[in-house]
Amino acid sequence: MLLIRPPGVYQPQGDTELLISCLLEEPLDATRRVLDLGTGTGAVALAAAGTGARVTAVDLSARAVAAAWLNTRLHRHRVRLRRGDLVEPVDGQRFDLITANPPYVPSDTGTGPGGGADVPGTGAALAWDAGRDGRLVLDRICREAPKLLARGGVLLIVQSSLADVPKTLAGLRRAGLRTSVAAARWQEFGPVMTARAGLFERRGLIAPGERKEELVVVRGVREG
Repeated sequence: MLLIRPPGVYQPQGDTELLISCLLEEPLDATRRVLDLGTGTGAVALAAAGTGARVTAVDLSARAVAAAWLNTRLHRHRVRLRRGDLVEPVDGQRFDLITANPPYVPSDTGTGPGGGADVPGTGAALAWDAGRDGRLVLDRICREAPKLLARGGVLLIVQSSLADVPKTLAGLRRAGLRTSVAAARWQEFGPVMTARAGLFERRGLIAPGERKEELVVVRGVREG
């Protein structure tokens, strides 16, 4: 998919592709309401819009929202774009499908001895830095996104195995969702992960010399 991506906006990668592949397995048509959290360039939102679904996309970055707007025009798809912090711009609304490709890369700052409090990344790193355990945004999604699901609605979250997939599954179950792993795929580290490989080794997140991560799409369903 041809996309306009200004500097500082997350470039769609393997996690984007895996999330889109799972999205396209869901029954989407003009009656379905889709929310894409952390839309970036709008790649996932555009894939949903291509099915005819009614799509809303949210991002905290003004530059990302502008990029997504340009890409909706480029591909001639209608997407309602909102700037804001996760679900805040759509609070109280209901959706049949919610997708999220949040920041999930563990950083060298955050809770722990001498680490201080977890804080989001800045600049381009806002798209990947996620605190000491990689869960700064994931945990919020597990708490906040299920409240926006309509009955029978589906939540799809893509993340790295380095950011504790079982914790995501458990968090969504606590929120009342039936959970499963919809897809998983191993891939080589990209530049950000490679630069932090030593940190991951010291924390026991990867074996010495390992330079691969497993990407996982977690699926949660609101029943009843």
